[in-house]
Amino acid sequence: MEAAPVEEALGARAASGVLWLAAQKWVVRVSGFATLIVLTHQISPRQFGVVAAAMTVIPLVYLLSDLGFSTYLLQAEDLDQQSLSTALWMSCSAGVVLSAGLIASAPLLASVFGIPELVAVLRALVLAIVPTVLAGVPTALLRRAMAFRALALQSLVAALLAQVTAVVIALSGGGVWALVSQLVVTQWVVAVLAWKHAKWLPSLSLSPRLFRHMAAFGLRVSTVDLVATLRIWAENWIITVTLGPSALGLFNIGQRLVQVAQELVAASTIPVSTIVFARVRDSADRLRTTYVKALGVAYAAVSPVMVLIVVTAPELVPLIFGQQWRGSVAPTQALAIAGIITLGAMLDHGLFYGLGRPGTWLSYSVIIDFATVATTALAVRWGLGGVATGFVFVAFLATVARWLLVSRLLGWAVRDVARPFLTVSVPTVVTLVVGNIVMAVVPAPPVARLLLAAVVTVVVDVLALRVVAVGVMRDALGLLPLPDVHAARVRRLLALGSSS
Repeated sequence: MEAAPVEEALGARAASGVLWLAAQKWVVRVSGFATLIVLTHQISPRQFGVVAAAMTVIPLVYLLSDLGFSTYLLQAEDLDQQSLSTALWMSCSAGVVLSAGLIASAPLLASVFGIPELVAVLRALVLAIVPTVLAGVPTALLRRAMAFRALALQSLVAALLAQVTAVVIALSGGGVWALVSQLVVTQWVVAVLAWKHAKWLPSLSLSPRLFRHMAAFGLRVSTVDLVATLRIWAENWIITVTLGPSALGLFNIGQRLVQVAQELVAASTIPVSTIVFARVRDSADRLRTTYVKALGVAYAAVSPVMVLIVVTAPELVPLIFGQQWRGSVAPTQALAIAGIITLGAMLDHGLFYGLGRPGTWLSYSVIIDFATVATTALAVRWGLGGVATGFVFVAFLATVARWLLVSRLLGWAVRDVARPFLTVSVPTVVTLVVGNIVMAVVPAPPVARLLLAAVVTVVVDVLALRVVAVGVMRDALGLLPLPDVHAARVRRLLALGSSS
């Protein structure tokens, strides 16, 4: 009899966490998008490419410093002061060694990419590594406590301060240093606020036994991230040496635009999902129900935004970023399509980690990332459009592979695991067709046509979901804090839609 209240409480906290993180993502991404528009008019594609090249190296230092301890702390059943202190001091030690190595190896990395100015950028970004390492344990404590309000607010404050700093430096002619300063300021503000909210202080008590235990788990987690980082590094290196730094900058803008759309909704579920899956993993029914609902909601929320990007990119990209960024159109469209297909990977990542199965996810990641790099190397001869189209091809293969893995993990048939994606695919395809028709036949100025396409996309997608995926809509609306009267009205409308 006690299971239901506990489940309801966990669901309420998870929903609250999603809402707080989603609100933070919306504010940060909308303001960040405005900042990006300013920066693209002040900074050249080549300068964006330099920072993009640097950011293929910096995350490698982040994850090797963390050693996977942050993820271990999230799913561990019991934690004590010695465990937390061991994780912190070992991460700090690794961070110091790796930062020194980055400073020393910066000239070599710059020569590998063929970008001389990369040396100064890499060395400056060491200032962002220090706070990232320091914030690992207190941030994990906040996530473990499901203190998503504090996490959302600290990320919001950090992002807004960093964006203001970047705009001021860019308008002053700072060029690439506007982007560097944005990263550094973000990480320092997050670190300071994480320590303030966590209200925890480390001790000097360390345990080699605990370190070995955490490292055994963390090694598999870190290896997954390491493989992903090396894949990004290889892709960017292939693009840079084949097509040049400016091409990497154009590609990076397409990636940023798609990431903004994904993170407005989907990324807010990831910090919550790992913890929730870990809490319900002892009940197969609760685990399956939670997974299917979360997956359906994520697909339904993100797909229409991605479709809108695909439809409007030819006019949207040059309109908001400038004509010099027209080369970003084809990559943006292909990456948006790939983003719809691979959206479930973010949730599956949390599923395997929450169930303590990082080794399985590691095997999957190695195969898919290798396939992505190989496809990029073959497709780069057709330019950025070819590279991004290759991503779509690999995305299909990766999605089928994930369905097989999840079906084995949950003991489901593959068709049951695939159903959320296939159900939402119907409204997505319909919306895509209608949106393209609107963009092709409506004789209106670009801005008016873009606004009309946005309205039509949302309306058509909602109507299509109401017909073929009413359960998904009900789950999505269940996350909203609606008053009881309004919630009842929504349920009645959905019931009419499902019976018609």
